Amino acid sequence: MAVNVLIPTPLRKLTGEQETVHSSAGTIASVVADLDAQFPGFAGRITDDAGNLRKFVNVYLNEEDIRFLSGKETEVKDGDTISIVPAIAGGTS
Repeated sequence: MAVNVLIPTPLRKLTGEQETVHSSAGTIASVVADLDAQFPGFAGRITDDAGNLRKFVNVYLNEEDIRFLSGKETEVKDGDTISIVPAIAGGTS
């Protein structure tokens, strides 16, 4: 079994246009590292130089924002679903 990771449209070019990819359980940080190993350059799109999630990237574990859990150290179990959601800025001109 594995963790399901839902990939947003802007990052799908890194995953060969896959909407869902799989990783092993552990923590959010280990999942990001695993995805970067599978899809080189992935981590650089969602983390900063210190390895922290970028401010404009929201990550949800089973629909719960990881910022309200343990952040990148949030534990992930087999069968969980991680959603990566880039923030969308907008407004009127």
